[in-house]
Amino acid sequence: MNKSEILSKEDYKKAILKDVQLVDVRTPEEYNEGYIKDAENIDIKSQDFIEKIETYSKSETVYVYCKSGGRSQKAAELMIDRGFSHVIDLEGGYINWIN
Repeated sequence: MNKSEILSKEDYKKAILKDVQLVDVRTPEEYNEGYIKDAENIDIKSQDFIEKIETYSKSETVYVYCKSGGRSQKAAELMIDRGFSHVIDLEGGYINWIN
């Protein structure tokens, strides 16, 4: 069954230590102000979000985050609806990550 889940900052940090699919769904401006190492920026509000996200492996876990958790939860839902098997969101988003 396809699902998404939310991980605490500590668990998320441990999970992304290995080579993972990591996506920052914030705007390019937000991304340029700071991001999690190795994250690719794909703005959920961009017209080509679906097209870009479709380049990721649907059978491997995808880790997503945004500023505070709202947009990344929406992204996770979109990805699950498109057949991604497992999407993990960062609890509290990037704000939580840097604090």
